[in-house]
Amino acid sequence: MEPNSHIPLWKTLLAFAIIYLVWGSTFLAIRIGVREVPPLVLAAMRFLVAGFVLYGWMIARGERSPTGRQWTSAGLLAILIFVLDYGLLFWAERRVPSGVAAVMMATIPVFMSLSEIIFLRTRKLTISLATGLLIGIGGVSVLMSRSLNLGGPPIDRVGAAALIVAAVSWSVSSALTRKLPLPSSKVMSSGAQMLVGGVLLALAATALGEFRDFHPRSVSPMAWLSLLYLIVAGSIIAFTAYVWLIHHESPTKVGTYAYVNPVVAVLLGYFLGGEALGLRTILGASLVLVSVVVLTIMREEKTAAASAPVEETAEVA
Repeated sequence: MEPNSHIPLWKTLLAFAIIYLVWGSTFLAIRIGVREVPPLVLAAMRFLVAGFVLYGWMIARGERSPTGRQWTSAGLLAILIFVLDYGLLFWAERRVPSGVAAVMMATIPVFMSLSEIIFLRTRKLTISLATGLLIGIGGVSVLMSRSLNLGGPPIDRVGAAALIVAAVSWSVSSALTRKLPLPSSKVMSSGAQMLVGGVLLALAATALGEFRDFHPRSVSPMAWLSLLYLIVAGSIIAFTAYVWLIHHESPTKVGTYAYVNPVVAVLLGYFLGGEALGLRTILGASLVLVSVVVLTIMREEKTAAASAPVEETAEVA
């Protein structure tokens, strides 16, 4: 992290505002887009264009193209991140409100901690860790439960299951990112992954027959604007702000987007998307966010104790 004493405060505040508000709002943009465009087609168009722009920008600046091994790593991560994580997220938002989808995706730290305990065996289950995990699982249970009388219907189970698989897929990719050979430039690495992910999403959409149901002329201007917003604001501007922040601010501060984005998504879904905001959503979201805060703090303490900085990838919608 570079010293930031010479950086104008307004630049830092603007960058934080971008990753908070833009990434939080992309969940609603996805919801608007998938109402008219098949989900995998929409995701493919988003990441093909964004990946091409980021990759082309790096090449134009003299950055080396990834090596063969790095492209292979990018392909593996693209399957986990873009086909499974984002593909399922876009698909699920046809069945689940955007704010609730954001809350479900906020469970990624829960699954990352579980994978470190069960599979990687790099963490031990302590009382504090178990408490954080149980709180997060409790939040998901509240959102899905059909027995609790909390007002409002529980979220669609198939959509919820897709979001859980998406969160697990991201947690696996986050662990692999630390071990796979990737370009040193975070922008080049992400651009290559987006590009491959866009191609794979297009192939998946073709295999599932989504292009047969896609008629561009029947898509409204609002849906096209949502796609443009996802590409320009969500994948290019916000990601650039994120990369700038991780070079000028502490990971602790930058990582706060993980529990600010769901709040922004829930509020935007309620005020702009006409989504319900009842006791069930408020209680479930609160439990999940408390869990995220607890697990994030514990992860930072573990990293500090080991004196080994860990590179994290940004989960964005």
